Amino acid sequence: MKKLYAIVCCLAIISLTQPAANAQSPSFKVVPLGVKGGVDESDLSAYMVAPVADDRFICLDAGTIHHGLERAIANKALNGTPEDAQRRLIKAYFISHSHLDHLSGLVINSPEDTSKAIYANADCIEAFKNYYFTWKSWANFANEGEKPQLNKYKYEVMTGGQQVSVPNTSLKVRSFPLSHSNLQSTAFLVNSKDNYLLYLGDTGPDEIEKSENLNNLWKAIAPIVKAGKLKALLIEVSFPNQQPDKNLFGHLTPNWLNKEMKVLAGYAGARNMKGFKLMVTHVKPPQSKILMIQRQLKAQNELGLQLVFPKQGKQLLF
Repeated sequence: MKKLYAIVCCLAIISLTQPAANAQSPSFKVVPLGVKGGVDESDLSAYMVAPVADDRFICLDAGTIHHGLERAIANKALNGTPEDAQRRLIKAYFISHSHLDHLSGLVINSPEDTSKAIYANADCIEAFKNYYFTWKSWANFANEGEKPQLNKYKYEVMTGGQQVSVPNTSLKVRSFPLSHSNLQSTAFLVNSKDNYLLYLGDTGPDEIEKSENLNNLWKAIAPIVKAGKLKALLIEVSFPNQQPDKNLFGHLTPNWLNKEMKVLAGYAGARNMKGFKLMVTHVKPPQSKILMIQRQLKAQNELGLQLVFPKQGKQLLF
């Protein structure tokens, strides 16, 4: 009897000191349709995100769509044809800024798509109206701009700090402004049942950009990092450390990412950053420089982050 009592007490202590099993369960699935910046038009920034038990996705940026869907289907991350997957699975697009490597896949594949919303900051929406969905460059598949308007896409302007509930999904998304050289970019905080995933479009470090945007973002997300509810941070590192600061053009290097993560750790606590999942996006070819970026990030990982290097079409769970 004494032995049984000891076992019961031991199990009780374990149950009180260890987190519940579902605390470590994934909340999001991410299907990268494109992971690079730069010259490879077949693999440009685009990430499908949905709750882990749901197939109603949003697409964070849309540099590559069709080829990314082909790769995802080949890897059994998605089912059907690329055309069917785009129409059926992607419920809305969130575009961080107006550069082609973040939206060209959306424009090119628009004839085969179904009606849905495009969320972006005001400058990005104006670029769609004036340069992309026009009859001289393509066709106006949107609900505003040059006539005739085909009304397939509905523009939704997002302002800094605004949160929207995404129709036909269970997701909410909040936007934060970023500085990308002379252009405003956007970070999107995705919320699913009080669990979060943060995606940053292109951004330079605050010190170089003469900005407080990243600092303000780190302060805003620190409470959810402390609470263990930020399941992953997707952030760009475009160049290796050898890139001169004057030639960053609104991007990060491993050095600058490390500095920014220390700022976040100052708000959220360094112990809460250990094992924190950080996905590295927008790496610029050639492959030799991409491998250099990865080596430098690993060597400078003082906070003990869990670095994730995504591959096109390979599903990730967070």
